[in-house]
Amino acid sequence: MAPLLLIAPCLLFLGVLFLIPLVQTIALAFQVHGAWSLENFNTMSGDLNFHDAIVDTFAIVAIAVPLQLVLALAMAMMLRGLRRGRDIVLWIWSIPLGISDLAAGLVWLAILTDQGFLNTILFHLGVVSGPVSWLSYETPTALLIGIAVAELWRATAIVLVILVSGVQMLPKEYNEAADVFGASPWTRFTRITLPLLKPTIQTALILRTVLAFEMFAIVQAIGGRNFPVIVGEAFTWQYTNQDFGVAAAYAVVIMLISLGATLVYLRVLRTPREQLG
Repeated sequence: MAPLLLIAPCLLFLGVLFLIPLVQTIALAFQVHGAWSLENFNTMSGDLNFHDAIVDTFAIVAIAVPLQLVLALAMAMMLRGLRRGRDIVLWIWSIPLGISDLAAGLVWLAILTDQGFLNTILFHLGVVSGPVSWLSYETPTALLIGIAVAELWRATAIVLVILVSGVQMLPKEYNEAADVFGASPWTRFTRITLPLLKPTIQTALILRTVLAFEMFAIVQAIGGRNFPVIVGEAFTWQYTNQDFGVAAAYAVVIMLISLGATLVYLRVLRTPREQLG
C-alpha cells in the first residue's frame, strides 16, 4: 500500500495534465460537429503547406540530430580527457540550455538577417558587395542551413549532458584492460566506449528526436511562414484559422511520428539484457 501512496501524486499529475488532454485531443481530431469523421485529416492533408511542413520538419531532424550526437560525443570524450577545469568547460558548453527557443531564434535572426552580423562581416571582408538575403523563400537551402545551425547551437547541450552522465558511469576496468593489450584510442572508443554507451545514446536520441519534431519557436523566429513545420501549421490552424479539429489532427500526426521514431530507436539500439546486468 505504501508504494502506491508514494507514486499516487505522479499518477494524478500524469492523468490530469497528460492523459486526459491527450485523449481529448485525439477525440477532437476525429470529430466534426460532434460526429466521428476523418474530415479533419482530409483538410490537413489538403493544406497547401502540409507537404512542405512534413519535408521541412524531417529535413531539420535528419540534419540536426545526427550532427548533435556526433558533436556531443566528441565534446564528451574531450571532457573525459580533461584533468583540470572539466566542470567549467561543461558549464560553458551548457549555457544554451538556459536560453529559450525563442530567444535563441532571435539571436540567430540578428546574425542572419539582411542587415545582420554575418552580412556585415562578409561585406567588410569583401566577400559580398551588399546585403544578401539568407532567410528568404527564394533561398530555401540557406534558410534550412541557418535553422539547422541555430538548432545545433541551441540543443546540442541537451545531448551532451545526457552523454556526460553516461560516460561518468562507464567502468574503468575495460579501458585499463585495453591499455594492457595495447589497444589504440580509436579501438577503445569503437569497441568499448560506444557499446557501453548504447543505452545512454538511445535515451539521448529519443529525447532529442522527439523535441526536434516539436520545434516551433526557433523556426518561427528565423524563417516564419517561409519555412513551414508541422507544429507551426498546428499553431496556424489553432490560432489563425480557429479550426481546432485540424490543429488536433496535426497534433496526432506529431504524436505518431514521435512514437514511430521512439520505437525505431528502441529496436535499433536495443541493449542485450546481460549487458544491462
